[in-house]
Amino acid sequence: MVDKILTDRFGRSFPYLRLSITDVCNFKCTYCLPDGYKGEADGFLGVDEIRRLIAGFAELGTRKVRLTGGEPTLRKDFLDIARVVSQTPGIETVAMTTNGYKLPERAQSFFDAGVNAINVSIDGLTPERFELITGKNRFEEVMDGLKLCQEIGFSPVKVNAVLLKDLNHSELDAFIQWAAEGVNLRFIELMETGENGAYFEKHHLSGDVLVKKLQATGWVEAPRDALGGPARVWKHPNHIGSVGLIAPYSKDFCTTCNRLRVSAKGGLHLCLFGDGGHDLRPLLQKDSDKEALKETICELLDLKVAGHGLHEHNTGATPHFASIGG
Repeated sequence: MVDKILTDRFGRSFPYLRLSITDVCNFKCTYCLPDGYKGEADGFLGVDEIRRLIAGFAELGTRKVRLTGGEPTLRKDFLDIARVVSQTPGIETVAMTTNGYKLPERAQSFFDAGVNAINVSIDGLTPERFELITGKNRFEEVMDGLKLCQEIGFSPVKVNAVLLKDLNHSELDAFIQWAAEGVNLRFIELMETGENGAYFEKHHLSGDVLVKKLQATGWVEAPRDALGGPARVWKHPNHIGSVGLIAPYSKDFCTTCNRLRVSAKGGLHLCLFGDGGHDLRPLLQKDSDKEALKETICELLDLKVAGHGLHEHNTGATPHFASIGG
């Protein structure tokens, strides 16, 4: 029996797993898949493989699982996957990240299947800007879906927005006002990947721009949630919502790392910008392999390095964010 919990050589623990269930996406976001999805939509982990994977991680101390993609809801068996994950002993939070496709008609089914937290990607606050960045004219649909999620009772409901110079940074004040009215925002600093080098140079904007705006208007940084992601979060004594920032280029960003990633085909990625995944799939074929799975995960964790190489333009094996789930 494995009695070791997921802790690395640097004293970081990992109660949070991001599980990509597909790398397929039906949007054409300029920072990720500007030309649309070009891969082959097959060979992804099946429901039973996912059940065994999550059971092993849960016994090693994982308490939060986020279902990602690509766009995870494109899986026809998404509800089956959500139920399997939510019913795993030890898993307290089942979150998902979605582009909001068909969210108004499907949000209730996600909640009923056991998803209790949801992040919706909204990179622009007008239909025109939304379409410019995502390649899709679905702004009203996504906004309606977000409102419905708030009414249904997902806790929390968050909005993800990638911070993009010359594309949406002129809307920062409007985004912050939206948060003041009750929305939980999470800005993500644009990161360089293997395929977006020129785009990164053109549109990267330091998260410091957002921080200065928040500090100047009375927002106060809140204590970090142990099960939360890497975002620094600000709240305001007179407002309801929150504003978070994921800034991977900031000093000591990796010291608070608490998440591991598994790709849609079963690769364990110790870092979003690592040199590749470690194949766990052979250990997901039989229930009797669970102890070997847990031993392998713990052994691989010893290979995790102190930080990424983004400052040196080392993007590892990540061609785009859909490939591992961001």
